[in-house]
Amino acid sequence: MSKTKSPSPKSTTYTHHSHEYKQEALKLAKQIGVGKAALQLGVHESQLYQWRKAFQHAQTVSERETSLAVENAHLKRELAEVQEELAIAKKAATYFAKQLK
Repeated sequence: MSKTKSPSPKSTTYTHHSHEYKQEALKLAKQIGVGKAALQLGVHESQLYQWRKAFQHAQTVSERETSLAVENAHLKRELAEVQEELAIAKKAATYFAKQLK
């Protein structure tokens, strides 16, 4: 008779790292390399790559939002100027229409 082991359920624990920890880990990875940093910190290399990708994505998104906000402000100023010019043109048209009567 052979003994068979019943499969034991894997107990997976997840560690949530703070934003600051991730930034410091990425700085370390940039200085000494991803492999060495992962060993030193006790995380997988793939985790560092995922953090780096997420930070780069967040930076790109924030840059895009900033540029859109600047463009939005410019368009609002331009719209206000055009509305003011239109109001002046309407007043002038009304004035000259009364003069023609």
